[in-house]
Amino acid sequence: MPFKDQLKQWATQRPDHPAVIAGAQSMSYSQLLASLQSQPQPGRQGISVINEPTGAELVVQFCAAVFQGRTAMVLDAGWPQTHQHQLRELALTWAGHIGSGERPFLLGLSSGTSNIPKGFLRNAASWRESFEESSRYFCLSDSTRTLAPGPLSASMNLYALGESLFTGGTLVVLPQFSADAAIEAITDHAVNRLVLVPAVLDIIVRRALATGADGGMLQHILCAGSALSPEVIELARTWAPNARIQQYYGAAELGFVTASPLQALEATQPPGTSSTDGGAVTSGGVGLPFPGVQLSIRGEDGGEVPAGKEGLVSVKSPYIAQGYAWGDDGLAFRALGDNGWHTVHDRGSIDPEGFLHLAGRASDMIITAGNNVYPHAVEQALRSGVDSGAQILVVGIPDTVRGQRVVAAFYPARQAQGHASAGILPSLRAAAASLPASHRPLHFYELGELPLTGSAKISRVRLAQWIVEGDPRARRRT
Repeated sequence: MPFKDQLKQWATQRPDHPAVIAGAQSMSYSQLLASLQSQPQPGRQGISVINEPTGAELVVQFCAAVFQGRTAMVLDAGWPQTHQHQLRELALTWAGHIGSGERPFLLGLSSGTSNIPKGFLRNAASWRESFEESSRYFCLSDSTRTLAPGPLSASMNLYALGESLFTGGTLVVLPQFSADAAIEAITDHAVNRLVLVPAVLDIIVRRALATGADGGMLQHILCAGSALSPEVIELARTWAPNARIQQYYGAAELGFVTASPLQALEATQPPGTSSTDGGAVTSGGVGLPFPGVQLSIRGEDGGEVPAGKEGLVSVKSPYIAQGYAWGDDGLAFRALGDNGWHTVHDRGSIDPEGFLHLAGRASDMIITAGNNVYPHAVEQALRSGVDSGAQILVVGIPDTVRGQRVVAAFYPARQAQGHASAGILPSLRAAAASLPASHRPLHFYELGELPLTGSAKISRVRLAQWIVEGDPRARRRT
């Protein structure tokens, strides 16, 4: 199991060291181990469907499943009951049909093209080997105190739990997220590392600066899931001047793919450029291959494309998932032939220095009047003409003539909200004029808030729903 032996080791060597802190509750390594050993023995189904809010009980149930050799599936407690029931039934049906032998230790949930998440399978070795590399790469130790302010049902945060237990550190989680709760946890529990998505970092940093909260104790800030904008980077450095800021690109099914110290990317990054796809920085790319990862750009047939050309981002590594228990629609994770290369259909290229540059995800592609348009490319062009720190999002919405039409939305920088459209719209229109006609947004919308998933990742699907349904959070400006 990925961290079973390590947890036992820390419970013996450092029994009183806090393993997990959730709100007012703290569990030492010895207490956590005792709680696991007192859990009921598993039944015949071989799977633990965990439906608990983020907190100590979720940690205990997840670790108990690991210790008992069961497959764990962690539901988002905030999902509708009908959603949770359907996922539970899918998991139990899957568990009833798998054969003998070593079970996957994790049945993870990954967003898909339908309302029901895909169920991907991961064996213990994929996490164990990933822990060994990530702990070295990110310089983790038993003195690392990590705050993961998002829900533990998100794969990024669940991994942070396993990684912390593997290295003997302390993971701090929030039963209910707020910027004030996060800032209080950082101070009260001597947190020295943050693992979070950029939107959440933005919220925390702005609140901390507004209230005068000190971030000087932070040594490391790690982001993934979307891009860190130059504005948030600058604010984070003001608040936490001693922190090493890094970001990585990966996927729930692939694990780590690339990573890079942010400072290494900034030398070639034009001011004001960022991306919303997988943590990309548009000029400096999304980093070099993570240790243990082989990276290649390939075509749909699995063949390697010429150097510098765009194609499917393809990965060989020990961190890759085993496949899907359900939901395999061919639009996300799949093997490219039988030579070990896998993709989640992100498209990109590799520059001469070996940095990966993302162009977009196939599932995000807009088909308008027979033209293929990647939102990322349009966003990059629009963003080049805007220096206000606004977030720019592009999405396709149904159109009876074109099939889909390209529209853009902007979320003003905090200091510009309330009077943003007058200044931003002319810049967006001017930037759009440089695009091919098929790529130019037909309408622009001003956002009252960012369209985020439950794990605070930007959701194009949600944005499109707002626009189609006339949601007041997306107000048409042209």
